[in-house]
Formats: sequence, C-alpha cells, structure tokens
Amino acid sequence: MGLEDDIGKLARIPAFAGIEPEALRLIAFSAETRILRAGDVLFRRDEISNDGFVVLAGSIAMDASGDGAATARIVRPPGLIGDLALLTQTRRPATAIAREPSTVLRISRQLFRRVLHEFPQSAERLRQSLGARLLQFTGELGAVRRGSLTPEGDEKAE
Repeated sequence: MGLEDDIGKLARIPAFAGIEPEALRLIAFSAETRILRAGDVLFRRDEISNDGFVVLAGSIAMDASGDGAATARIVRPPGLIGDLALLTQTRRPATAIAREPSTVLRISRQLFRRVLHEFPQSAERLRQSLGARLLQFTGELGAVRRGSLTPEGDEKAE
C-alpha cells in the first residue's frame, strides 16, 4: 500500500469527510503504520486512549466484555477505531483484537490536533459535522426515552 492508497482510505471515512486532501496527506504521511498478526491485541478495554486507528487491511474485533466472550462489532477497512480519542482523552470501551493479519494506521491526538491547527477550514467542517452528529444522537435518545424509537435507532411500527 502506498501513500495515495492510504489517503484514499482516509477520505472514505465519514469522520474525515470534511478534511482537505492536503490535511489527509499529512495524516497519512505522519501516522504510524502497525502490522498485526491474527490474535494480536491492539489495545485493551479501560486503557487510557491517546490515539485513533484506521483499519487499512484485515479486520479488528471489538470485544466489549474484555474476556473474548462477546464481540460487539468487527471493524474492516477503511474503519476508524477511537475517533473520540483523537479529540480528548478517554478510556477504551472495548479490547481490540486482530481477527486476521491486519494493518492499521495509528493517528495520535497530537498529530490530529496539529492537522486541525494547520487546516482551520477542515477543523470548522469537522466541528459542524460533530455538532450535527451530536444533535442527531440527542434526538434519537429523546425518541428512545419517549418510546418512539428502539435503542438501535429504528422507528417502532405503530
């Protein structure tokens, strides 16, 4: 995989949709590539998170239980793991385990902040996108509370 391939994968991630191509180039060039074998642990549940990961190849299982008993979801290319960690320190909600040989791009919070600082238009588009997602999420929570939506976000049949 080359730099242009990585930039293309970054551009297909919804969270990065508003980020300028040159900003994506900086991310792809500056981020750390990690190669994982099947069964390798990328991070463990409850660890402090300082970075996000883009799955470039393979697949990563997100195990919310921490004991390998329950896989909450599978992330495949070009999936983003830990998008919130790019903006603020959090704890990992799940253990991430490579299901097969996989390649991920590690994006540190420091790098992401640098990109947002150097590309203010991208930062503004990201702010708008996050604001819209937050409004949608709070609306869905209100609908669940009122009983008109299921927790999965589907309308209940009347």
